[in-house]
Amino acid sequence: MSTRRSLFFSFLDRYASLLISVLSSMLIARLLTPTEIGVYSVVMVLLIFASTVRDMGTGQYLVQERNLTTERIRAVWAVQLFLGAGLAGIVWLASQPVATFYNEPRMRAIMGVVALNYLVNPLGSLTYAWLIREMRFEAVAMMRFASALSGALLGNWLAWHHYGPISLALGSLLGTLVNALMAVYFRPRSFPWLPGLAGVRQVLRFGSHLTLSALVGVMAGSLPELLLGKLQSLGAAGLYSRASGLVLMFNKLLADAVGTVCLPWFARRAREQGSFTEPFLKATAYVAALGWSFCFFIVCLAQPLVRGLYGHQWDPAVDLTRQLALATALQVPATLCQTALLSSGAVSTIARTTILTALQSMVFISLGASQSLFMLGFALMASAAVSSTLWLRATCLHMGLPVRHLLAMLGNSLGVAVVAALGPLAVLLLFGPYPEAVWLPLGLASLGALLGGWWGVQLFRHPLQEEIRGLWGTLKLRFFQAKPAP
Repeated sequence: MSTRRSLFFSFLDRYASLLISVLSSMLIARLLTPTEIGVYSVVMVLLIFASTVRDMGTGQYLVQERNLTTERIRAVWAVQLFLGAGLAGIVWLASQPVATFYNEPRMRAIMGVVALNYLVNPLGSLTYAWLIREMRFEAVAMMRFASALSGALLGNWLAWHHYGPISLALGSLLGTLVNALMAVYFRPRSFPWLPGLAGVRQVLRFGSHLTLSALVGVMAGSLPELLLGKLQSLGAAGLYSRASGLVLMFNKLLADAVGTVCLPWFARRAREQGSFTEPFLKATAYVAALGWSFCFFIVCLAQPLVRGLYGHQWDPAVDLTRQLALATALQVPATLCQTALLSSGAVSTIARTTILTALQSMVFISLGASQSLFMLGFALMASAAVSSTLWLRATCLHMGLPVRHLLAMLGNSLGVAVVAALGPLAVLLLFGPYPEAVWLPLGLASLGALLGGWWGVQLFRHPLQEEIRGLWGTLKLRFFQAKPAP
């Protein structure tokens, strides 16, 4: 599959899943209280540590491995099965101590349901990684869409019938089961069903660096909710969860979609040509222009967005949403750095950089969360600036990429984002930072952002110009070209 076609299906997948997620979040925010959502959020943050090691980086190993043999597939399958069963047992045993620590009995049942996820997950993860390696993103999109839709439907149905926070856990379990069933359908016939021990050491050697990096990164990323849940309140953790969920739409809209395609794309270029500097710069230019535009939009329209998605009860999360959007903007330039390093197998560099960024992040977050939500927002902004600098430095050194080339590309993308932000900024000045209206400001700002973004791409001759022209040419050819008379 071509890179552009892969990107099309990857974006289609993410946007369809995002639509389901947004609609589900809007309903859940009205069916569950901030405390109920905080209970589930804290549990899931705790279990992120287990989720990080559930396949020990085996999926990424399978994607980037140059010589993928049956023996190595068996080794990957063995590691995934062992970790799935082991983590399920650990989570189930930890459910009672966690519920006691937070003095919240509902956490035990939620963790018991999530433990079942780990038993089922290996059935889907091996096929999922192989589909990404082969860049068969149409199949990946089908799997993810069916999983997201089924999980959202069950979760909202249970919340509607007053099952509380466990509704979300049961919805997630159904989504995992659907994903596993579809993975069995797409699984290549040549793939062995019996695991094997030969080659496990090589898989674990690769995965250990990657998993250590992921664990440290997750620890830093989950620290705000964990500290808020203990030092402030579960309600504060719920407010942070909604604010960060809105801002993290950037990852669902763009970063995940591009990163999923870039991993096999960069890896293939590295195998065939030895360098992927050009595609890295091009992909980063796309992500920076669109990502900064997205973040500036949220800063200007945080109040209407929060009210439109979640309702008036979440108004206390508005200012934090703006702060998190600015923090995300500082991290945007480094979005594809880890993907680039992983594509070339630089797992030790990833581990070293992750540890450095996580340590400084933990210090900032601990100081901020001990004070208030407002101070936590400023702490996250400072941490994001340091993290982005460290990742960009490590990537440029590893790839031999001159910093001036990267800065020139980022400056071009920043110009596009600033022009795209003129419309939302005008709406902010017209309606104020906390407007009572919701849909009119959002509609005007969206139109202004689209027109401004298009103008900015042309003005700065951004690489997105080529993609826009290609898309317009395809649309003209398909829908507007005159058909010959019969």
